[in-house]
Amino acid sequence: MTYKTSGVCSREISFEIDEKTDTVSALHFMGGCSGNAGGLSRLVIGMTVDDVIRKLEGVPCGSRPTSCPDQLAKALKEWRS
Repeated sequence: MTYKTSGVCSREISFEIDEKTDTVSALHFMGGCSGNAGGLSRLVIGMTVDDVIRKLEGVPCGSRPTSCPDQLAKALKEWRS
């Protein structure tokens, strides 16, 4: 799935979910800080969708009310619905 982000430096997030295990199997951020996006991607691969949402939802970026981690949580919630 591809998710268009809002309010952050990255433009979109693409990800794949292993539906048998409900885990993130692939994740890529387009744009934004490559180090943080790459690190975040490595951390969440293999985590369940619910764990990622629970840990990342609501994380701000400086004075912004959202962040790339928060946008990932939003993307996963949208995928879930």
